[in-house]
Amino acid sequence: MTLSETEDTVPGRLRIDKWLWFARFFKTRSLAAKLCNDGGVRLSGAVVTKAHAAVRPGDVLTFAQGRHIRVVKVLALGSRRGPAPEAQALYEDLAPPVPEERLEDPYRPPGAGRPTKRDRRAIDALHGEGE
Repeated sequence: MTLSETEDTVPGRLRIDKWLWFARFFKTRSLAAKLCNDGGVRLSGAVVTKAHAAVRPGDVLTFAQGRHIRVVKVLALGSRRGPAPEAQALYEDLAPPVPEERLEDPYRPPGAGRPTKRDRRAIDALHGEGE
């Protein structure tokens, strides 16, 4: 590679921040670059600390996206940020995110919290009040 060539002009390689943006994992390229510069991306097991790191087809990327850890295999590099079906053809999801579980239990155990109006009426009926 000569000094005049950049990572973008070498065939078969693409900057990791551009690829993450092309594949629609991040809304902006600067968000992808920030994650790379902060060391939040692993490229085939090695921590990436520069956004200009080269990615090739066959590489495995591991990174956090929201509350999930994404593990994707690069299938193609792409040439633009296209529509979602085009972006999904760039990678294979090796560990799809699991659906979020509800934080709250729909069943309220007895004695937990304030009684509902129905509970209050049942209590009143037991005590013989409200007749």
